[in-house]
This record gives sequence, C-alpha cells and structure tokens, in this order.
Amino acid sequence: MAAMPAPAVGLAVLVLFAALPGYLSDDLNTDAQALQGLRSAVGRSALPSWNSTTPTCQWQGVTCGNGRVVELRLPGAGLMGSLPSGVLGSLSALRTLSLRYNALTGSIPDDLSRLAELRAIYFQHNNFSGEVPASLFGLKNLVRLDLAGNKFSGEISPDFNKLIRLGTLHLEDNGFSGEIPKLDLPALEQFNVSYNKLNGSIPANLRKMPKDSFLGNTGLCGGPLGLCPGESALTPAGSPESQPIAGGSADIGSGKKKKLSGGAIAGIAIGCVFGVLLLLALIFFLCRKRSRAPRSAAAVEKGRDLGMVPLEVEPKGQNGSAAGTGGNGVAAAAAVPAAAAAAAKTGGSTGSKKLIFFGPMAAAPPFDLEDLLRASAEVLGKGAFGTAYKAVMESGAAVAVKRLKDVDLPEPEFRERIAAVGAVQHELVVPLRAYYFSKDEKLLVYDYMSMGSLSALLHGNRASGRTPLDWETRSAIALAAARGVAYIHSTGPTASHGNIKSSNVLLTKNYEARVSDHGLPTLVGPSFSLTRVSGYRAPEVTDIRRVSQKADVYSFGVLLLELLTGKAPTHAVVNEEGLDLPRWVQSVVREEWTAEVFDQELLRYQNVEEEMVQLLQLAIDCSAQHPDRRPAMSEVAARIDEIRRSSLGGDRQAADSTGDGEGDEPSL
Repeated sequence: MAAMPAPAVGLAVLVLFAALPGYLSDDLNTDAQALQGLRSAVGRSALPSWNSTTPTCQWQGVTCGNGRVVELRLPGAGLMGSLPSGVLGSLSALRTLSLRYNALTGSIPDDLSRLAELRAIYFQHNNFSGEVPASLFGLKNLVRLDLAGNKFSGEISPDFNKLIRLGTLHLEDNGFSGEIPKLDLPALEQFNVSYNKLNGSIPANLRKMPKDSFLGNTGLCGGPLGLCPGESALTPAGSPESQPIAGGSADIGSGKKKKLSGGAIAGIAIGCVFGVLLLLALIFFLCRKRSRAPRSAAAVEKGRDLGMVPLEVEPKGQNGSAAGTGGNGVAAAAAVPAAAAAAAKTGGSTGSKKLIFFGPMAAAPPFDLEDLLRASAEVLGKGAFGTAYKAVMESGAAVAVKRLKDVDLPEPEFRERIAAVGAVQHELVVPLRAYYFSKDEKLLVYDYMSMGSLSALLHGNRASGRTPLDWETRSAIALAAARGVAYIHSTGPTASHGNIKSSNVLLTKNYEARVSDHGLPTLVGPSFSLTRVSGYRAPEVTDIRRVSQKADVYSFGVLLLELLTGKAPTHAVVNEEGLDLPRWVQSVVREEWTAEVFDQELLRYQNVEEEMVQLLQLAIDCSAQHPDRRPAMSEVAARIDEIRRSSLGGDRQAADSTGDGEGDEPSL
C-alpha cells in the first residue's frame, strides 16, 4: 500500500481539525433537539426558557460539559404526561437525570438503556406505573436509583443484581408484590422497600438495613421486623439446621418419645467422667504455665495493659467520623484487643516480638512492647483502616496506637511498605514512630495530638458558647496541610497520601495542623471497600491502593471546601439528590449565590471576603473532575500562601515559613 504524500497528510489533518468543532456542535444540537422533544411532550408550558434565543447550556435545569448535556435536573418543574420514546436516549453523555416531584405517568421509556454514562436517576414522586423496565438493568454505571412514590407494580426483579455499582435503591411507596430477591450488590448502602405489598422473609444480606426500610409490608418478616413463623433466634429460616435430616431423623418433634438404651446411658456416664478428668488436667496445666509467665502476662491479669478486651462502646465523637490517630478528642474507655497481647507473647507465626522504631527513636527506643502493653488506653476513633487508641504509659508519656484491619500482606512485603511510610519525617506530617507485626496483629505507633482532628473542630458542638473557627485559623490549617501533603509528594513521583480528609488533619495545642495516616492504603488487601473512603475520593479512583498525586489533590480540594462551607462531605444537608460537596458548591456558584456557600462563622469577617473567594476558586480547581485540570500540590500550597499574605499582610511571611534549616521543605 503506497504511503500518503506529506502534503496530503497535512491537508487531511487540517480538514479533520476544521471539522471537529462542527462535530461537537452537532452533538450539542442533537442534545438540544432531544430536549425540545421532551418539552413538547411533557413541558410545553413549564419550560419557557427552552427556546432558540437562549443557549442550550443556559436552559433551566441543563448542565453542560465538554460540549454535551451531562445533567438534566427538573425537580418540581410542572412536567405532565408520559415520557416520549426515542428522546432521552439521544442524550448519550447524560450522567444525572432528575425529574422528581412532577406529574409524569405511564412507563419508563426503553431507550434509557442507551445512556451508558448515566450515574443517577431520580424519578421519585411521580405517577409512573407498570413494571420496572428491563432496559434499566443495562445501565452498568448507575450508582443511585430512586423510584419512590410512584405506582410501579409486579415483583422486584433479581436483575437489579446487574447494577453492580448501585449504592442507593429506593422503591418505597409503590405497589411491588412478592418476595424480595437476594440482592448481592457490594456497594449498596441505602435501600428502602417500605409501604409496598411484599411478603416472605427478608434476605439475610439485607437484614442489616434499618427497620424503616421494610415497614408497611404486612407480609414481610425477619431481620429488623422480627422472627418469621417457625424461625428461631438461633436457627435462621432456611438454614440447613432448620431442615429435617434424611434417614429417619424427621421423627424428632413428631410427638413420639424414644427411651435411651442401657448402653447409651453407660456411654454418656463414661464420657462425662472422662470430660471432668480432662478439664482438671487442663486447669492444672494452665495454673503451672501462669506461675511461670513473664511480667507482661502478670500485667494482663491485672487488667492494666493494652491487651484488655475492649469495652463494647462506640467512640462518642462530635461527628462520629474521627478516623485518624488523633481521633476527635472525645473517647470511650477501652484498650487494644487481647489478641495483641497474645501475639506479643508468642510472636505470632512470624512476628518479631518487639516494636520496630523509625527516625531518631530507632537508636534509643524510649519504650518497648511491654511498656505499651501495660499502658492504660482509650478509643480515639474508628476509621477506614482500623481503630485508633490513646495509650498512656506508666511514665506518663502518651502515644497514639492504630490497630490495622484488613491487612493480609506477608511480613517481608509489609516491612518494605511500612518502611517507606516510616521514612517520611517532616514537621508537618505526623510521624510513624514504630510498628509491631505478627500474623494476627499489626500495630502502628504515632505521636499523640492532644487537640484531636480538624473534623471534630469543624463539626463539633456549635452551641452559643463555642468559639468560632476564624478565617486566620482556617487558612493557616489549609496552608500547613497543603505543605505537608506537598512534602509527601516530593518524596517520589508516585508517592501519595491516599486518604486525605479532615479527620486525618490533626492539631497541636496551638492549632497547628499536621497531616496523619499517610501511606496506609498501600497496606490493605484487594477486598478493601471504596465506600469506606467516600466523600473525598476522586472519581477516577477504582483501587485505593493506587491513589495518584492528582487524586490526592482532588481530596484536598474537598477538604478546602469543607473548611470554607463548614459542611461534612459525607453527610452534607444538601445531598437530597446525592450531590457531593464539590458539585453542590459549583451549582451554587453557577447561580451567583456565592455568599451562600460560606460557613456562617466566616461571614462575620468582612475584610477577607476577596481572599475567601480566591480560596474557594482554588478548591474548585483542585476538585475538577478531570485529573489533568487539577494543579500540583506544590502549586496549591503556593497559592494558599499568597492568599494568606494578601489578607494578613506581608509581615507574616516569616511566620508562615516552615521547615527553615531542616532541608526537607519542598520548594513552594
């Protein structure tokens, strides 16, 4: 095949680039035609802004991205009638479709199956009827589906299991009948089928859902609704133990009583005598072993070491989300689990029987494992990677201990990865001081931060007596955290924190911020659920063990928005449609209501409004959907520094400089 002449290649490229805007325009024109078809069918009088004199992307409820319609939100817009077929399916870039609280009737059109990018459907409180169409089960990227308050009927299809990413499913207030199918959806967190006509036993994997999820179905039983007929608390319905055993055991319970033979009685008596002798021998052996136990075992017997069985008490944090080593400052009395002490005495199968220290402490460890095991302890918080404790040793020294969970790495690989974490020694990063490894227990030891986490400070009790968190404190926390993350990134081209959030920003007595828990995602196994780190997670992250630096920037952008709005990303009151914090902020700013974004505690500082808006813009830049549009962390830190200097004056420059003389501060 002859090669194309160079001039011809150049001409082809020019033609291609010349045609590209036309293709993009045609895509938007196709979307506009589809929307006009929707307006003609159900909203002729309800959508006056949808006309040729107004750009499509400025129409009511329409959001565009990359030259396409990506969101259509028309809640309570007065839409009436049946959705036409062959219209919505043309919006091939659509990610969110919200038509809730209208008067739509009939069935859901089948062409919705063409919307491969669709993430969320909100059809609640209309008058849709019939069965849920099979076309919906082909939307593999669907995360939220709300069909509540309609007139759907028929059985709940087991084909919902095809929606493997589904995290929210609302089917309440409809006419569904039959039994609830077994839904094996790993991401499912919100589920509601209340007030339908369902019957039968609630599947075992759905019984963790609250009682409100099943109310109003007179034929339902099991789980939060109580036992089903013939089901005992010890033997769930449908389990093998509840079924008759073949070969004549069905006579049990039939009313026929069978007498035991003499041989059987003699056998039982001999077995009892043998059991008693065995028990006495075991007690004698344990007593001799305990009398020879070392000092740490004696401490266990006194109940004063970290090996005590923890109290079954949840940490009473201000917002219940403290996961960092600093926790939230309010704790329940408890201790590191007994398995840690047992592993410490035996060394596990491959354990080292001692703490391994990092940094300056490695040369002269200030305490050992026995000191740690004898310490009194209290729970600081439970997070995605484990439970954190405050441990106070007999010397009075306090440290934070994190007991890791879901870590199944072999010891050599664990040592290699934890060594990389321990090598990060910087004044704006909470250092990993030591670790303990055994087959059953992995413990990490950090400095204890007495003021707890930024999460507790932001979302704690906001009663009248609370001192507001002012602009200077918030911007200083943002700068220190940015510099801490920037330093972590500077240690290598693929180095990342992996779990940036407000509960992992800890505070000193002077409210100086320190970044905590860096590198822990590299220690967990492939079964780790991403739902544990929702709210801050970048949209491109599919494996928590491989978080890029740009994904860290996204998480930091959410953290900045949290500082500015005072809203927690995981339970913001704006989330009635499942909006995450970045998208909510963008929607408010787009409507030019920027002042409504900021925390009320910040609005009293009138002289820094411009700086607040600048930091808000930086947060929006950091939380861009596409990684390439996000700045580097070094640039983020530099911009925050510049914003602070403009609001606090140039004489603050020296005070804001950290790491002088250390030689490890990144060039910002």
